[in-house]
Amino acid sequence: MAAPLPHYRRIGPGATASDHDRFAVVDAALLAQKARDAAASPRLRDMHRLHAADGDNPHRMINTLEPGSYVQPHRHLTPAKSESFVLLTGSLGHVVFAEDGSFGRQDCVVLDRQRGVLAIDIRPGVWHAVFALVPDTAVFEIKPGPYHPLNDKDFAAFAPAEGEAAAMGYLRGLEDRFRALTGLPGRSW
Repeated sequence: MAAPLPHYRRIGPGATASDHDRFAVVDAALLAQKARDAAASPRLRDMHRLHAADGDNPHRMINTLEPGSYVQPHRHLTPAKSESFVLLTGSLGHVVFAEDGSFGRQDCVVLDRQRGVLAIDIRPGVWHAVFALVPDTAVFEIKPGPYHPLNDKDFAAFAPAEGEAAAMGYLRGLEDRFRALTGLPGRSW
């Protein structure tokens, strides 16, 4: 991994934080570093925290994902939290699920500059998942704080947990169906 940028420190295996006092700039150098971090991560994603601490409200983050990174379908219900993503680079798939895990074309969004879709806002309690459609995909994420790892999100029982043997097969099937419904070419990974 390349040397960290001056305004940047590692706070965990999948996260860095900004050390700014008054403001932080998200520039091409930071996005390139986060893309390298994500590509080097076993989870194929990495986050850069802009808020100062877990108790802050709202939370602001740069999330960088590579194709093949599995984010288990989840919702933010207790406590109820909305969540927004603004595309910075690449292309992101977003799916909203019914209670049983099903979804149709109307539940799929492709965040992609070429398509003119740059952001999505998800209401509290809605089952959803995201995945990178191309390398070096980065989004600006905002959601209410504080962060408590025990209740930040509810994970969907209809999908395998991250790290389970079935997780990658589930992601491949999810992305293949998403791509077919949205008219995208087949996945490259």
